[in-house]
This record gives sequence, structure tokens and C-alpha cells, in this order.
Amino acid sequence: MNSSRRTRRLLAAAAPLLLFAGAVGCAPPEKDNAGAQTESGVSAAEATSARDFGGMEGLVEAARAEGELNVIALPPDWANYGAVISAFSEKYSIKVNSAQPDASSQDEINAATQQKGRSSAPDVFDLGQSVALSNTAMFAPYKVENFDDIPAAFKDADGTWVNDYGGYMSIGFDSAKVPPVTGVDDLLKPEYQGKVALNGDPTQAGAAFSGVLMVALSQGGSADDIAPGVEFFRKLADAGNFLPVDPTPATIESGQTPVVIDWNYTNASQTEKLPSWTVLVPPQNPVAGYYYQAINKDAPHPAAARLWQEFLYSDEGQNLYAQGGVRPVRADTMLTDGTLDPAVAAALPVVDGPVTVPTPQQTEAASKYLSENWAAAVG
Repeated sequence: MNSSRRTRRLLAAAAPLLLFAGAVGCAPPEKDNAGAQTESGVSAAEATSARDFGGMEGLVEAARAEGELNVIALPPDWANYGAVISAFSEKYSIKVNSAQPDASSQDEINAATQQKGRSSAPDVFDLGQSVALSNTAMFAPYKVENFDDIPAAFKDADGTWVNDYGGYMSIGFDSAKVPPVTGVDDLLKPEYQGKVALNGDPTQAGAAFSGVLMVALSQGGSADDIAPGVEFFRKLADAGNFLPVDPTPATIESGQTPVVIDWNYTNASQTEKLPSWTVLVPPQNPVAGYYYQAINKDAPHPAAARLWQEFLYSDEGQNLYAQGGVRPVRADTMLTDGTLDPAVAAALPVVDGPVTVPTPQQTEAASKYLSENWAAAVG
């Protein structure tokens, strides 16, 4: 998602794009992505539900015939994707090709555009809101079997996109290297000079976008007015406190980025290797967000792409997400019917009071403001 992923996922990664820019002679072969005819008579690339394949058994058979699935921008320690990928591959005997795990949401779209028609193109996307909603023409509508379990607010009515998991924006810090952070305003103090990192570029990365929004709320802004957040980062940069380094587990462990603004589940994953790492979800102005799952309409493995969606929204897939510290989109339904693992359910973060989740319209307006003002503020 690092749009971000892990403290890496939704970063604006330039170098990995070289993977897709090789000489023509080395380019992957062209791929006819239509896929086999389904039981309903449409091609696999046109299937809108498992019913087109005659049910799940037919979909599994078609996906196994393709034999592979291409995913992109899914670090193994982001939302437990390492375990998710392994479980899917083992369950269905399908090889999963995981490209550019450190890429941003925008990089996912760029890769699909650059690789269109080739066997290496991404089959599926996992995107931040702003990038997802700007590129819906690239998505193939598909409704998983559990589609009706997903609240209307978290999906497109035709299945063009569906939210998959979410969390809260947070501030992670190494209590062994910096004073405790009690709120956003602390970050302007001299003790944090050269120490505050943001997960990516907010014009490209969902995590960074939500981080600026969280800061904006703390400064009197709103989902309709992100300008105070940009102004705060300008002050942070002028004070020398803003660290223009994309945080990774390595930079956190080494102490290079001792304060990181990122999703709570991404920051929380650092505590396993670094016990002094502490995570704060500012209680006064919590910001929540979900990532967007979609199928590339030009997927080289269209049946496998659809089976991947079925797996992600199954009880098994949703529980695997929850084990990664994220809130799966079907969590409420699964809690009610007793299918959400009690251990992981108990570990899901709970925030009291109102939570800000920007609407698509608010995200679009804020993204426009960021594109026009962010670089000048922190440059």
C-alpha cells in the first residue's frame, strides 16, 4: 500500500522502475490477457464473479491453468503480506511473482502502464485512496463471494474496487534515542532536530498523505483544509527537524530515523525487533484510512487475479491480514459470526471518539493542494 507500504511500500521509489525499463530485447514476452473462455461464455478477463467460471471450483481450475500471479508493492512485513502470499501459493499451487516490494501506489500504476500487454504486468493492485480513485479506468469489476459482507462505504457498487484493510495514522519513536512524543506539536522541539521522517511523498503515497492530514487536524485544519498540515511541515523543515529520508526497518533499527509518521500497524511491526520503539496514535485527532484492492483490467493472469481477490476476502485471508495488525474490511461481520480469530481480534487497535476518514472528494481536493504546495514547503 508505502501509499505507502511498510515504511517502504508507498514510497516514491525511482530505482525499482528500472526493472520495467530494460532494453526491448530483454523485455518479457507479449501476453494475451483475455484468458480462457469461462462456463458463462465470457473470457476470464471479463468475468465479474466466480459464477462465470461455474463457481469456485471452476475459478480455481482456470487459475491453476494459468499457473502464476503477479503482485506488486507488497512488502512481506506490510499487513502480513509475506504470510498471505505464501498461504495463497501453497493452497492453490500457483507461483506468486512479487515485484518491487518497496514501490509506491503510483509506481504500481506506472508499472501496469509500462508493462501493458506483457507477461510481467501486475495482475492486481493494492493502492492508497487518491491514486486508486484517479485510476479506476484501469480496473476490472469483480465481486467476490463475500461481497455482500463488505459495507457499502468500503466498496464500489460494481466491484471495480474494494477496500481490503485499514488502520490509524501514528507517530512511532525510539524511546531510547528521543524524548517521549506526546503529540504532534512536540515534533517542533529542538530535541527532535533532524529526527522526524514521513513515510514517503504525500503526493504519491497514501501513508504520507494521511500523515499530513493528521498533522493538519492537530493544527486546526480538517479533511477539507489540509493547508495547516503543509504549513506545519514547512516549520518542521525550517527548524531542521524534518528528515527527508524514506524510513525503512533498517533506518529505524540503525537510529537514522528515530521518529516516523506512518500507519499504526507499520510502526507497530518495528517493536518486535526494537523493543524501545513506541507507537502513539494521537487521541485528539485520529485519522483512519483503508487501502483499495483492484484487478488490473489488462492482467496477464486474469483468473489467478480473481482467485487472489477471493482469497483476500475469505475468512482465511482476512484473518491473515488481522495477524499483521491491520483491521480487515470484513472485521465487524466476522466478529459477529465468530470467524475472526479471537487472539488477533483482541489485538486490533481501538480508538475512542470520532475518527476522520476523508471522502473521495476531500482526498481529491487535498491531493490537488499538495501537488501545488508540498515541494515548496519542504524543499
